[in-house]
Amino acid sequence: MVLLGTIINAVLIIIGSIIGRFFKNIPEKMKNTVLSIIGLAVAVLGIQMGLETSNFIIVIISLVVGAVIGEWLDLDSLLNRFGKWLELKLGKKDSNNGIAEGFVTATLIFVIGSMGIIGALDGGLRNDHAVLITKGIIDGFTSIVLASTLGIGVLLSAFPVFIYQGTIAIFAGLISKYIPEEGLNLFIQEMTATGGIMILAIGLNIAGLTKIRVANLLPGIVVVAFIIAIMFSFQ
Repeated sequence: MVLLGTIINAVLIIIGSIIGRFFKNIPEKMKNTVLSIIGLAVAVLGIQMGLETSNFIIVIISLVVGAVIGEWLDLDSLLNRFGKWLELKLGKKDSNNGIAEGFVTATLIFVIGSMGIIGALDGGLRNDHAVLITKGIIDGFTSIVLASTLGIGVLLSAFPVFIYQGTIAIFAGLISKYIPEEGLNLFIQEMTATGGIMILAIGLNIAGLTKIRVANLLPGIVVVAFIIAIMFSFQ
């Protein structure tokens, strides 16, 4: 079953979010401190991912071009409007935060990164779900902490995670057929580094140090793919 790992990942996010809601009544002062620590920890993770690049020029070009495209499309506003729409459909706001904030933040954290792509490819090509199950455990514990501070909107991030990873798993055979292994490995490496800068920005946002519209940087991942494709087309 090619989607088993993706399903487990999504379910663990949901379970973690539900558990996290039992810790929602923590004092405001403590919540702010915890949120700052989460932000700093996420930022360190982003720095670690960003250092994996073998060609930082690819990362810079991808982020700059991706930011231009993202600002033009205004993806951040679209994602936030979708979160607000979910709030209206659910008929109420979360007691701590608006649903949109938790949904957008958690979605960006859980979707950006190499584990989702690598795990989905393993699931689709070899029916090996170890990577996605490991990611699911990490995401589950992360969702406990996020849901305790950002609200139940974190739970809803399980759905874009399922769609994103599930799509990659289903089309894994097609991807491997047209992309050489060396090119795929280079893409994953540079995509991880580019995503790491985005994760760093998310962490700084969570800590309240910046207000970067991270969703507008997402096209940078696609730009990475185009750059790698161009590089290999001239080899």
